[in-house]
Amino acid sequence: MERTQSAGGVIVNTRGEVVLVRNDLGTPWWGFPKGHIDPGEDARAAAEREIQEETGLRELEYVKDLGAYTRYKGTPEGVDDTSELKTIHMFLYRTNEQELRPEDPHNPEARWVKPEEVGKMLSHRIDREFFERVRGEL
Repeated sequence: MERTQSAGGVIVNTRGEVVLVRNDLGTPWWGFPKGHIDPGEDARAAAEREIQEETGLRELEYVKDLGAYTRYKGTPEGVDDTSELKTIHMFLYRTNEQELRPEDPHNPEARWVKPEEVGKMLSHRIDREFFERVRGEL
């Protein structure tokens, strides 16, 4: 089993909405903007790079570290791919930007979602559990 390190963010706009991105896995797969940490990159820099690539957001105000959680890679079928165990480092950001312009062809869509709808849209159950733990900190 491969063990990987990823980083991403929970980004909140001025209306209190959270951005989610759709991964192009063949079926709608919704998650937070995140991705692998490149060699020589720290987790926060990776998170900001991934957020920019997957949402187009550039004006990010760092709020705080939301900690890390571990889960297996997801699949379009909604089951865990046990060939990759990810540790995902998450950070909270705020932004005044409203327009979402994904640049990453593997994540072709981004949406602002009301906090009470986020858990219903997240495809991976561990991502949903993480969001429920941190929701009060937004």
